[in-house]
Amino acid sequence: MNNNTKLDRSLSPLNVWSLALGSIIGWGAFVMPGNLFLKTAGPLGSAIGMMIGSLIMIIIAISYGYLIQKFPVAGGEFVFAFKGFGRTHAFICAWFLGLSYLSIVPLNATALGLIGRYMFPGILQVGYLYTIAGWEVYLGEVLFASLSLIIFAITSIKGIKISGNIQTFMAFALVGSILLLTVVALFSNQTSIKNLTPAFSPENTPIGGILAVVAIAPWAFVGFDTIPQASEEMNFSTKKAMGIMILSILLGGLMYIAMNTVTAIVYPWNEFIETGPFWATGEAVEQLMGQIGLFVLGIALISAILAGIIGFYMATSRLLLSMARAKALPEWFSVVDSKNKTPKNAILFVLLISLITPWFGRQVLLWVVDMASIGAAIGYFYTTASAFNILRKTKGKRIQIAVSFIGSILSLGFIILLIVPGMPAYLSFPSRIALFIWILLGIIFYVVSAKSYNKLTTQELSKLIINEE
Repeated sequence: MNNNTKLDRSLSPLNVWSLALGSIIGWGAFVMPGNLFLKTAGPLGSAIGMMIGSLIMIIIAISYGYLIQKFPVAGGEFVFAFKGFGRTHAFICAWFLGLSYLSIVPLNATALGLIGRYMFPGILQVGYLYTIAGWEVYLGEVLFASLSLIIFAITSIKGIKISGNIQTFMAFALVGSILLLTVVALFSNQTSIKNLTPAFSPENTPIGGILAVVAIAPWAFVGFDTIPQASEEMNFSTKKAMGIMILSILLGGLMYIAMNTVTAIVYPWNEFIETGPFWATGEAVEQLMGQIGLFVLGIALISAILAGIIGFYMATSRLLLSMARAKALPEWFSVVDSKNKTPKNAILFVLLISLITPWFGRQVLLWVVDMASIGAAIGYFYTTASAFNILRKTKGKRIQIAVSFIGSILSLGFIILLIVPGMPAYLSFPSRIALFIWILLGIIFYVVSAKSYNKLTTQELSKLIINEE
């Protein structure tokens, strides 16, 4: 590994926990209750599905913890797949995971416009441009999203410590706001446990609804795996990484369940969802606490969105840096700012791509994110399978081998739920088209652009990626 591409070790355990939690809890925790969770699974079905999803992610995270200790360098799953299965598999893993990470940055930015449409109607909806897939695109919203992306790109370049401190502040604001809303909802005279019936959605079988929620766990919890991307910048023992990941997953799952319950408990939830509210969680909180509630919800949502932008700027840029070190991407991506020790060019690339996407409208971005769940699931599969392969070859502990094997089977199950017709979470037609295009681009890129990557010997690649002789 070139010393000029090394990163600064300045992240504390609290910074890393905040990074993971802030990346896990994005806009989805506040929008999905009305858009998916309740209508698909109901209050209890959603809670069960999310708890099962959390448990599965913890099983998967154990393999991450093991591999972070062995390979504490930027790149995460790219590095793990390389050590477990070689360069071709590493490229496949990174290609899918890169899209998953990259798509979340602009999606969080456009979510700011979504908040504005409900909480401050008319302020950002100026300069109507056109309509794409039923979504009206306004110049005001595009410019606001773009400004947010630029500000946090600059912040990310200025140093991981600055980003980490901002992330920590956002994480505490997020947890505190959700806790306040949950306590008020559970003990208010305006709410009733009876509103949570029926426990499961009438539109689906209980098992079908639960599986549909479990199937989106790779997307819902994508963010805990920002920790291996940050492992090269930790100023503490990587042995703590597994505990931090498990804690962030558990708390993330509870926060998803909390916001879903808040949305469902104010009105009889089934009748409420059938009215087709523009933003179910926002309407429920406004009914419960008025403008004060909307203010608290706004703090939680803005904290989640900004934390997601910062977290995935970090994760995406570190993945690109690792690939560039291995010559799988042009050397330009491996440039590290000499003063701030951050992958400047990789961050600028993420910014450039992200600035294009708001012009396509939010609905198109949602198609990409639906498909990006595959990318996260593939990253999980390669990590757990690589851990299994490495542990088996090095005669590791039986319990570790068993956990990694179970994790790889569960990760494969996520992929099956998303790509097999008839499954509860089968990708929509536009998402399948987007997935096909991304696969085609990956094949073209691998054949044309990664020649130098394929020419290197395995020993040379190990030296470049993890400084291993």
